[in-house]
Amino acid sequence: MLEKLFNIFKELDKLTFKIMTYGLKFCFVICIFSVLILVTYSLFVFSPFLYYIGLSLFRLSIIFGIEFVICGLVVDGIKKQVI
Repeated sequence: MLEKLFNIFKELDKLTFKIMTYGLKFCFVICIFSVLILVTYSLFVFSPFLYYIGLSLFRLSIIFGIEFVICGLVVDGIKKQVI
């Protein structure tokens, strides 16, 4: 099962793979920013507003990361006329 998943990622179109990697890097930057906000909340400021912003950004980065992977796989399948 894992070998099949790894083969799917190895056989991705170069442009699709490039877009996926840039998208995941963008999501990682958003995730780091949200973690910094949550650490600031934890150490210095105890404002619920800051906590909810950090938590929302963290959830957003995870959702975007999943969307980039799923949409990349679907677009690659459409390009190869598998789907």
